[in-house]
Formats: sequence, structure tokens, C-alpha cells
Amino acid sequence: METMDFEYPASTKATKRACVGVVASGDLEILLQPSKDSKSHVRVMTSVTGFGQTWKAVMDWFFEQYTDAADIVIHDAGATPGTVALRLQQAVEESGS
Repeated sequence: METMDFEYPASTKATKRACVGVVASGDLEILLQPSKDSKSHVRVMTSVTGFGQTWKAVMDWFFEQYTDAADIVIHDAGATPGTVALRLQQAVEESGS
């Protein structure tokens, strides 16, 4: 099990909570809630070790577009970068951001 933390600046604030995905073989769950400060905080907990650079690249790409301050927790069971990006976008849509 590997845990990674990321932090990004934000210009607006997420408005409500969202939960998308299911932790199962090859998938992940994303929990999103408004941040208590003006930054986005991401905690990734994954069963697959050694992919820190890939996670950072996906998070950097996502936060180039997403500017809301949110606390995001990701429980991963081996999802591909494409699935991670899709679930992040779904969480944002569900949160009304």
C-alpha cells in the first residue's frame, strides 16, 4: 500500500461533496468535499506501488483545468491513468463545480 499527498492552489471553492467509483479490481473511488482553505489537497491510497510520477502527472494535468478548492481522497485498486482522469471529472460534475 502506498500513500501520496498532493496540494494545488485554487481560485474558487467546491460547493458540495461527491463520491464516485467503487474500489474493486482495476477501479477506484474518489471522495471530494469542499476544502477548509484556499487550496486543493489530494490523498491517494493505492495498492500498486512505484507509480508516483504517473500519479503526479495525472494530478498536475487535472489541476491545470480544475480550480476549485477541494479535499480529495482517492482509494485505488490499480486503475489506469485514463480511469483516474474520468473519475476525477465525474466527481467534479457530481459536486456541481
